[in-house]
Amino acid sequence: MNNITKRIDAAKHIVVIAHINPDADSLSSASAMYTHLLRLHKKVSFFCVSKNIHNKLSFLPWFEKIRNTFPSSADLAISLDCASISRIGIELECDLINIDHHETNTNFGDFNIVNSELISTTHVLFNYFKINNIQINKKMATALYAGLLDDSDGFLSDKVDASIFIMSSELINLGAEYKLCNKFIMKYQSLAGLRLKAIMLEKMDLCLEARVALFLVSQDDMKKSGARAEDCENPLEEALFLPRAEVSLLIKQNVDLRLKVSIRSSGVLNASKIAIKFGGGGHHGRAGFNLSSKYTLQSASEEILQLINKEI
Repeated sequence: MNNITKRIDAAKHIVVIAHINPDADSLSSASAMYTHLLRLHKKVSFFCVSKNIHNKLSFLPWFEKIRNTFPSSADLAISLDCASISRIGIELECDLINIDHHETNTNFGDFNIVNSELISTTHVLFNYFKINNIQINKKMATALYAGLLDDSDGFLSDKVDASIFIMSSELINLGAEYKLCNKFIMKYQSLAGLRLKAIMLEKMDLCLEARVALFLVSQDDMKKSGARAEDCENPLEEALFLPRAEVSLLIKQNVDLRLKVSIRSSGVLNASKIAIKFGGGGHHGRAGFNLSSKYTLQSASEEILQLINKEI
């Protein structure tokens, strides 16, 4: 960590990076780091290659500062919550600090702070701030709480213990706007998202003796509802609360006919083990990967369900 602090001090232009199609943990971590670097009076940019970031994250500090072009003058980049270097979305020509918590992270940075035992990247960053005696202000506390809330599944994850509640309490005492975080992360719904949810629930199949909730979402479903890819997540998560469900599986067709696969597990299945077989990654309870257009929704579901059946 001393080397990382020295590299930050020496940098002239730093870019904080949230991953492609960022979730709350990635964008929150980047927001908190951006705030810290501003207080150091550094020249700093906030980068995410994705152009259309979900509105449910618009409450985060500095959301309006996010740009999808990478500045050529940057001499240091800091990636937040990127499980692999491909999640950055561009090739870098400057030094990279990699801060993450994914089990599948390969320490791809020139400098790395990776701890897969922690529940979120905001948790990793919180520890970094504490160890280095960096004061956490209200903006940073709000961002750190948001990432913690999202990656803990609203404090329902198996990784939640007393230390998580101690951390959240400390962040609230530091000024975290916890009600705002809960409103946007746990409750936010768009009209298009509600329409897609209705379609997904109507078409949902219960497989393997109702232990797996399967969602197949076509491009027609997306167009009919007007929803975004992120809008698939709420039904995917909620299906795990069905009486017998242990795994929730989403296979979504992209515009280019490739497939995006997301897996959620209540614990019986190591979701990342399935994802790794297809070049993806993630955690024990949530993971994802992409499939080429040679797969159809049906053929992909058959193959993935066979693998899941062997593991549960």
